[in-house]
Amino acid sequence: MDCLQCASGAASFTSLRVESRTSTSNFVSVRVSFAREWDSLRKPSLPFLSSSAYSLHDGNQLKFSLKVGVSTWIHDCKCQSRKIGIRNDHPQNADLPPFYSKKEKKPFPIPIVELRRAARERIKKLKGKPKTPTPPPRNGMLVKSLVPVAYEVLNARVKLMNNLKKLMKVVPVLACKHCNEIHVGPTGHPFRSCRGLRAETRRGLHEWTSANVDDVFVPIEAYHLFDRLGRRISHEERFSIPRIPAIIELCIQAGVDLPDLHTKRRRRPVIRRGKNDIIDANEDDLPDDLDPYAKFRKSILVEIPNSEITLPVGSEEVALLAMETFEAWELVRQGAERLMRKYAVRVCGYCPEVHVGYSGHKAQNCGAHKHQQRNGQHGWQKAILDDLVPPRYVWHVPENMFELQRELRNFYGQAPAVVELCVKGGMEVPEKYKPTMRLDIGIPTNLREAEMVV
Repeated sequence: MDCLQCASGAASFTSLRVESRTSTSNFVSVRVSFAREWDSLRKPSLPFLSSSAYSLHDGNQLKFSLKVGVSTWIHDCKCQSRKIGIRNDHPQNADLPPFYSKKEKKPFPIPIVELRRAARERIKKLKGKPKTPTPPPRNGMLVKSLVPVAYEVLNARVKLMNNLKKLMKVVPVLACKHCNEIHVGPTGHPFRSCRGLRAETRRGLHEWTSANVDDVFVPIEAYHLFDRLGRRISHEERFSIPRIPAIIELCIQAGVDLPDLHTKRRRRPVIRRGKNDIIDANEDDLPDDLDPYAKFRKSILVEIPNSEITLPVGSEEVALLAMETFEAWELVRQGAERLMRKYAVRVCGYCPEVHVGYSGHKAQNCGAHKHQQRNGQHGWQKAILDDLVPPRYVWHVPENMFELQRELRNFYGQAPAVVELCVKGGMEVPEKYKPTMRLDIGIPTNLREAEMVV
């Protein structure tokens, strides 16, 4: 506050203007500028500015707000400006995941305008330059650095499924009979958010029953491709081609070899005669036992059947199991995101159908809103991680509460079902998921306190 002390006895500040601008980090920059009016020396110096929103001085109203995580710059003073930085170690609360209506198309991850602009710039840079060889995996070869990642993701998925079967025996999870909403806890939440069959007669109330692993870790299926560079699947072949979980199909295309699901492996790059016209290179001179990816192969875990599940004993064992489950969940998410950067994954903009490959299939089995106008064809677009591994958000129950109250819905947060299940099992809340869980919000004890909140 040296800038304010230098003006004592010589100037009085009659107005103050605050201009805010956002930043990419957790900080918000606020530029504070003072309008000075020189006056007689009979006015006292300006007192220390408090953190309140409004303060009065000699009948003039000063608007000044200082919050945690704000850096201020004071200009228009003769002395040197001084920067005040206050860092907030706890992340701010984030908005809950948006709900998209089934009648709306999913937004593109990257707008079409930006894609076209990037394509024009890319063509302009490559104009007049010799064509470079097509890199993997577009040339039919595998990305060698991602083959171990594919095995890690597949093993992490199996471990996640096995641990969820054990953890759900200790921590109860409920699912609605009529819709796809679930809740982690012994009693379901009282919110009237059911959109299932005859929800109007029940006034939106849920009917809870026991959930299974597929309710927590949603299985998204896709067609298995024998050749990922081959022709597209036609509508007549939709029943003859097997469907497997999409995360497993992504791992297979990234280098995992499963005995029951064969796939074509090339040892030389393909020859491209056009955009969709390719020819396999001659591999007759190569030895039959040559496998360029043999050193990257790993053993694959086996999923435990429900009859052989052993329950954890003691709170310490349950907490350790919850930690292992969360680590497997994070490994599946992070590994799948790395694979999706190289191996294309498509999703329908109208329904949850996912296809692992560069071009979506031609099966006319889309039953989303106004599918008659599209003749049942899918509207393929680039998929994001939540399309391949859905987080399945649920309501977070605070530690000091047993049940949620309907009137205090706006004060509660949400978290992925796997994360909420691990937290209820004894794991500490991860920093990554604290913003949506709204842990730093004071929950009112009754409805009267809730109505007083602005």
